[in-house]
Amino acid sequence: MTNTPQPNTPQPYQGQQPYQGQPFAPGPRTNVLAIISLVSAFFVSLAAIITGHIALGQIKRTGEAGRGLAIAGLVLGYAGVLVTVLAVSFVLLFSVGVGAFIAAVSSSVPGPVASSVSPEASSEPSPDLPSGTEGAAHFDDGYLLVGTGSQVVDVYFDPMCPYCAQFEEANGGYLAELVADGSITLRLHALTFLDTASQGTEYSTRAASALTCEATLNPDSTLDYLAALYENQPEEGTEGLSDDDLAALSNGSASIAGCIEDGEYQLWAQQNTDDALYGPIPGSELPSIEGTPTVLVDGLQYQGSITDPAAFAAFLTGGS
Repeated sequence: MTNTPQPNTPQPYQGQQPYQGQPFAPGPRTNVLAIISLVSAFFVSLAAIITGHIALGQIKRTGEAGRGLAIAGLVLGYAGVLVTVLAVSFVLLFSVGVGAFIAAVSSSVPGPVASSVSPEASSEPSPDLPSGTEGAAHFDDGYLLVGTGSQVVDVYFDPMCPYCAQFEEANGGYLAELVADGSITLRLHALTFLDTASQGTEYSTRAASALTCEATLNPDSTLDYLAALYENQPEEGTEGLSDDDLAALSNGSASIAGCIEDGEYQLWAQQNTDDALYGPIPGSELPSIEGTPTVLVDGLQYQGSITDPAAFAAFLTGGS
């Protein structure tokens, strides 16, 4: 007997097969150093450059992602280094410019000048310093002395100081007359404040030493030699006169060339400068010499115009 399917008999459900998608394939890993290069570019430019170059090398070998990040880190890193170099260069140039400006202003205005020797170093005289009296040089007292008058005039000056030259031009002849007629005793203190303004030749020291050579070997020509120094005074910032030029200024009978060449009194001139700078000033109420020219009459400081002969003569008369 044949089995015939019955009508309306439900058949088993034949659903569709579940969707089989493509397997997930992750992209290449991003190089860690490339990320570090980009991040560090905002903080440490040199680190960005180093890690950027290393990252590019690794990416080339491994095929990792991040080449753009590494390049960006390198660009920013090099830019940061360039900005830093430019900033440092600007600061250095600015500092040099300011220093030069201050030096120029300081050298053109009379005032205190620092010495190359500290107060401690100047407290004990060097055993190499001359002592006693030779010609017009009174070594123990630190000055050159001309004249025998009862009124004592002290002049502190620097051979390169333009203001000292102005004082000499206005009053040097008058002082020489007072020395000649026995009215005053003139004490000359040659200082070396402006050694730094002669391109390393220490002109002030050499000129002060040369004046001392003249005062010891040709004492009667001391004021003539001082006048010649001022007449041939070099400008600040130049090398100044050579030793031969300084020797040629002497009109005394004894040659001072050897004395100048040996630098016999250079250390003494520098010691006198330290003594004046740190004081006290013997026979005066001044604690120290703060600039050149400084002129004392019987210990009292002249504070009038250095280019007014009448005012200076009145001060001398009033102080006598």
